[in-house]
Amino acid sequence: MGDQIQFIVEKLNQEPFRKNYNLISFDSLESLQLLQLLSDVLGEIDPKHAIDIREEPPEQTAKRMLNLLGILKYKPPGTVSDLSAFRQGLVTGSKPVIHPVLHWLLQRTSELKKRAYLARFLVKLEVPAEFLQDDTVADFNKQYEELMEAFKNLHKEHEQLKISGLSTAEIRRDISAMEEEKDQLAKRVERLKKRVETVQNHQRMLEIARQLRLEKERAESLAQQEQEQKSQSFHAEQKLQRAQVQLKEMQHVVADSKPESLMKKLEEEINFNSYLVTEKIPREMESKKTSVYFLQKVVTEPAMTPADVTAVEREINELKAQMNQLIEKRMMKYEPTDSKFSMYRQQASIISRKKEAKAEELQAAKEELSSLERQAEQKSSQAHELEGSEIMTEDEFKQYVSKLRSKNTFYKKKRLEIAEITAECGILQRTEELLRQRHEAVQQQLQAIEEKKGISGYSYTQEELERVSAVKSEMDEVKGQTLDNMSEMVKKLNAMVAEKKASLAPVIKELRQLRQNCQELTQERDEKKIQYDSCAAGLETNRSALEQEVKGLLEECAQEESNYRYINCLKRALEVQLQRAKEEVKAYVSPEPRERRRAVREQYTRIILEQENLGKKLREKQKVVRESHGPNMKQMKMWQDFEQLMECKRECFLKQQNQAAIGQVIQEGGKDRLVL
Repeated sequence: MGDQIQFIVEKLNQEPFRKNYNLISFDSLESLQLLQLLSDVLGEIDPKHAIDIREEPPEQTAKRMLNLLGILKYKPPGTVSDLSAFRQGLVTGSKPVIHPVLHWLLQRTSELKKRAYLARFLVKLEVPAEFLQDDTVADFNKQYEELMEAFKNLHKEHEQLKISGLSTAEIRRDISAMEEEKDQLAKRVERLKKRVETVQNHQRMLEIARQLRLEKERAESLAQQEQEQKSQSFHAEQKLQRAQVQLKEMQHVVADSKPESLMKKLEEEINFNSYLVTEKIPREMESKKTSVYFLQKVVTEPAMTPADVTAVEREINELKAQMNQLIEKRMMKYEPTDSKFSMYRQQASIISRKKEAKAEELQAAKEELSSLERQAEQKSSQAHELEGSEIMTEDEFKQYVSKLRSKNTFYKKKRLEIAEITAECGILQRTEELLRQRHEAVQQQLQAIEEKKGISGYSYTQEELERVSAVKSEMDEVKGQTLDNMSEMVKKLNAMVAEKKASLAPVIKELRQLRQNCQELTQERDEKKIQYDSCAAGLETNRSALEQEVKGLLEECAQEESNYRYINCLKRALEVQLQRAKEEVKAYVSPEPRERRRAVREQYTRIILEQENLGKKLREKQKVVRESHGPNMKQMKMWQDFEQLMECKRECFLKQQNQAAIGQVIQEGGKDRLVL
């Protein structure tokens, strides 16, 4: 898999893609970017597929890619279920699906370009059998198949000519045709010059015509340049958008730019993915397969009656009871080694369950993180699109944090002041409560004194009388003011009503007349509307019928025009073939040897003779090689033995030299000892 990704990255960094990827940036591409990259590679193979996938719906993108991969004869690995998974992975932009497709496409780009070009003309249109019963359709289908076969033959001839080289006869014919056209044009120019010389101011008119032609050519070139610049600017904007997205992703990835952290993240991802691939997913697949097997078994069995269900439940209960008895017997035996193993097994099962739970939590967290990242990108794009709203930079965020801190200190100060005020309020409430209690005690003492004097309730009655008299005086004042105000208000209202009646009297008369006119106009309008609706309905039906008829005629006209053009093209192609066949027959029948050598049959005959002679020479050479093979092998064996013999002699000679040198050294050492 690593070699595959390395090959893909190397090919994408070369012409004509020039993506400047590395292994990390390529592996961090999202699904949409992978689909766009696959679309770009397919567009290089077939220019019709050079499309921005953001401008077409996902279903259309998947259908287009699947059709082209089918034409290119790409075979995804696996069975029918894997094929459905392959289609689903292609729609969602899954890496395990996209990477093998890119590797396969980039391995054989030139071959696939040729196959895509031929598919435009050789993919047969399947005509239903009921349409082939029509003679016209059957004739057209037969012509279509014949033309397809003719195209195959012409393509083969074209490939052979490309290998063999250009035909000199065709070049000479083209040169002679161009010389004839040149002579005809020169004669026409001379005739036009003679005709123009009789006109007054012909030089000035010719100059003006030349300037007009130059200006027209200049205008056409400017329009073409403008169109090219527009297309270049559009593509540049698209590249800029993609580059901005890639820059954001790379900034997000390189936020923690230390290689140790990146390697640690990659190791964690590899460990997690390997756990998913080796343990979790196979176990889930096995459980799914078993459940599917049991479900299929249940489906294939006949329908069960209530009696069958009760019998199965009874059997299940009996098996559960037997299982419980066996567990109890095992517990009664209780061997220490088994207990230790059971403890380890329990711990292992607990750890495995925790591991599965953590893996599921990690998977859910990753999915949530990806969704939150997508939401953050959407929010950031919306923030950029809104006027006056920008994303804060790092300095602005620091200023915002400092403001928050100052506000936090101010908030703490105010909270302390509120606490002091709350404490003071509690003290005042307590003081009020004490004063109220003291007032109640004084009132009780006053009541006791009044009871002793025999005038109990005197103070309360006096307070009530004073309060009632004060309230009565206030009410009297309010009533007097209210009566005065009401009388003045009634007078004003009467005057205003009289004025309004006097001013509205002529208006009411006019309104009555206008109401009568309105009723008459409403009746007339209803009648006219009924007439209009009926007329509009009739015209609408006529218009829809005419539109359908015009649409059918336009489609028929377009079909006939396309048939005419198609037949005309076929006619021209057949005329060219007929002309070439006539020239071939003429050259072959011609008595001149030079003309006969130009014939294709003579050329192929000559090539066949040369190849036969070459084959005879090669067969003779093969025969000679076979005859001399045995002696040559013996001679080679003898030379090998001779080489081994010489090698042994060389080794023996070297050993003798070493031994002689060692003996000489020993003798010299003995002489030195004797001298001493």
